Amino acid sequence: MTPQTDPQAGAAVKAADRAHVFHSWSAQELIDPLAVAGAEGSYFWDYDGRRYLDLTSGLVFTNIGYQHPKVVAAIQEQAARLTTFAPAFAVEARSEAARLIAERTPGDLDKIFFTNGGADAVEHAVRMARLHTGRAKVLSAYRSYHGGTQQAVNITGDPRRWASDSASAGVVHFWAPFLYRSRFYAETEEQECARALEHLETTIAFEGPATVAAIILETIPGTAGIMLPPPGYLAGVREICDKYGIVFILDEVMAGFGRTGEWFAADLYDVTPDLMTFAKGVNSGYVPLGGVAVSGAIADTFGKRPYPGGLTYSGHPLACAAAVATINVMAEEGIVDNAKNLGASVVGPGLKELAERHPSVGEVRGAGMFWAVELVKNRETREPLVPYNAAGEANAAMVAFGAAAKKAGVWPFVNMNRTHFVPPLNVSASEVKEGLAALDTALSVADEYTQ
Repeated sequence: MTPQTDPQAGAAVKAADRAHVFHSWSAQELIDPLAVAGAEGSYFWDYDGRRYLDLTSGLVFTNIGYQHPKVVAAIQEQAARLTTFAPAFAVEARSEAARLIAERTPGDLDKIFFTNGGADAVEHAVRMARLHTGRAKVLSAYRSYHGGTQQAVNITGDPRRWASDSASAGVVHFWAPFLYRSRFYAETEEQECARALEHLETTIAFEGPATVAAIILETIPGTAGIMLPPPGYLAGVREICDKYGIVFILDEVMAGFGRTGEWFAADLYDVTPDLMTFAKGVNSGYVPLGGVAVSGAIADTFGKRPYPGGLTYSGHPLACAAAVATINVMAEEGIVDNAKNLGASVVGPGLKELAERHPSVGEVRGAGMFWAVELVKNRETREPLVPYNAAGEANAAMVAFGAAAKKAGVWPFVNMNRTHFVPPLNVSASEVKEGLAALDTALSVADEYTQ
């Protein structure tokens, strides 16, 4: 597609949005949403003809880019055949999507409970764990995001939880490992891993092991900072869960379906949870879909005992048809391998080269097409470029960085003091280099705020 200029149409779209759309996570009178005219592949554009390389993949979900023709065709074909049907029936698209997902999940996660997105997937995973164990508490990490529904946002560890935290959701937070900003005074990954595991087990001991239903972790935290767990940590959590009869839930809503260069991030660590949540990349966000992959033991709990939960649109045929097409496209076109190879040969080296030249870069970390650049005021002290959860004038440095990136032709992922490099998984090497060049320009602006 070639971007067409139509400022009048853009103004009408913007006016209707401002008059009637209530936006999430926003002060309604302080936002200025861009009116988007179209998108294709790794790019989108506005009504003035300005085109942006999307380094965010939407909200890290367009894993195969925008408007992939095979997935668009699959949605059209399904709509012509059977647009929708209730979840209690066996429907071809639903059955095939479940089969393809189960083929790729680790271990015996062979039963698929479909939801409409990631937050309700977390809600149902927690419900399953509580019913399976007969226990109430859920442990989750401070640096985490698990969704915006009431239970999921209470499980979340970042500041988006605060306004909804009723302190009655049965959630206990703990520190997961993150060597760059270690809470354990660790100097090596081995120390960080051992001390984080000791901290987790001590937390369980003081909470009472018989009260803990589940531990939920993002395999690799997404919005909270793409902190890869040190070798042995997830295996250690698995052992702790087995020791105390606790359900281990891995949240792969963002990290799953090729984002890390493997079908699931759990594959990087050779670990199998009892429950795994997914969404986003399962069908590139073309039609809302999420789910829970369920182990045999937990599925057996509900073999003759009804599972008390469901959704009207669970396994929606259009969403499942999009998932089938997306998974097949990813396999046929080698998209997971592309993410792995370009991540190792172009993205990682390119970001690290930028880090060498820009004093505002404290650390670069990631895998596949899942990278974070930690921005700091001072490399020695590691003081963040902006304070934790900064707003207004306190966030000026990151606002300036983001504006410079957009001026350079990319749409950046910006959260707190970080920018994430998370383009579609089928991005080309030349597009990656284009994105790196734009970041180079924007980081020069961030450098002006260093000390």
